[in-house]
Amino acid sequence: MQHVDTLIYAGWVIPVEPDNLIYEQHAIAIQEGKILAILPNNEAVGRFSARITHRLPTHLLIPGLINTHTHAAMALLRGFADDLSLEDWLNTRIWPAEQAFVNPEFIIDGTKLAIAEMLRSGITCFNDMYFFPDTQAELIDHIGIRATIGLILLDFPTAWGKDSEDYLDKAKQVHQQFKDHPLIRLALAPHAPYTVSDTSFLRGKEVAGELNLPIHIHVHETLTEIENALNQSGQRPLARLAKLGLLSPKLMAVHATHLNQEDINLLAETGTHIIHCPESNLKLASGFCPVTKLLKEGINVALGTDGAASNDDLDLLGEMRTAALIAKGLSKDARSLPTSMALRMATLNGAKALGIDHLTGSLVPGKSADITAIEMHDIETQPIYNPLSQLVYSVGRDKVTDVWVAGKHLLKSRTLTTLDIHEIRAKTYLWRDKIAGLLKNNS
Repeated sequence: MQHVDTLIYAGWVIPVEPDNLIYEQHAIAIQEGKILAILPNNEAVGRFSARITHRLPTHLLIPGLINTHTHAAMALLRGFADDLSLEDWLNTRIWPAEQAFVNPEFIIDGTKLAIAEMLRSGITCFNDMYFFPDTQAELIDHIGIRATIGLILLDFPTAWGKDSEDYLDKAKQVHQQFKDHPLIRLALAPHAPYTVSDTSFLRGKEVAGELNLPIHIHVHETLTEIENALNQSGQRPLARLAKLGLLSPKLMAVHATHLNQEDINLLAETGTHIIHCPESNLKLASGFCPVTKLLKEGINVALGTDGAASNDDLDLLGEMRTAALIAKGLSKDARSLPTSMALRMATLNGAKALGIDHLTGSLVPGKSADITAIEMHDIETQPIYNPLSQLVYSVGRDKVTDVWVAGKHLLKSRTLTTLDIHEIRAKTYLWRDKIAGLLKNNS
């Protein structure tokens, strides 16, 4: 009998690859943070003994969810600005609030709040874009979640940098500090085509190539963005990025709500990834990403929540359901975005976009033990004919009970093991009182 670190017995396991495979009454053996084997429960009993054994007969195990676009610390601005267009939301509310409050303390407290929510929602990895990435990375190292941290690039000053060269110099410093971290990856994060000049894009591309970084950018988020770009340069933003040589398998294009056939052809030809944020796009009335068309062209589409300031939650299970329903409604085809693809977009496609699909995104022997356990016994998910259907259309994040990242148990029976939820709540109340003062002054 082989001894392992952890053995999880479950009612169902959905490994994601291959598609539509569902194991019933199977166990996952974990050794040194990696999946050693997935096998029937009755075989696991005779083959393995474990230091820690979890018996979850009414649970479904899936790969840890991957939130491929966030602004984590903006969780402190949840509900701060509602019922506004993106332009008004940014210019009149969010950017003034950031100018007033963003500092390392804001980043620490906001990111803790976001990670606590994400872990309790079954998310084991997130791709972030915000300020003070060094502060954020140090925090993530302590908590133990997996993340790709964006190294922001803008043409105007913020609390993090004074100009594009300053942002890029700091990006190199953060990369030097965390380049070998087992759970942290880094990405260059130019904010958007309307906040970054051609000169800065080219310098950023040079630095990203030098450091072997992917690039994470908002693009084609609203019709206004595209109209302004056409008026200023005669080019659509994606065409401009293509001309600058930025479209490639190393680029994650977030939102992409207004695409014509030429745009889609560019994405397919260059292997660019799309990050779909359906609920944020709905709330800001930004438009609809044509996911069905993109998938038919072989374009990799992953899911993100965006920040809690524009969503207002960090619930990727909810995004799966919303994405599936929108795709069916837009295409007028109930076969669009089936449940297996919805789950793949929230797991393996996200890992592929981040360049870490060899490490995570599916439950396969040799990959990291990034696992989410979901209780399926409750009345809200009964009767079960197909657990994958329940996962996409019925399960709420309150059914997530346990989460492991690289075999480390970060959520245990709904209790966070590396975060103090009482401290997080207390700090959040203090920030609410500070930020509420800005609302009063502007009213």
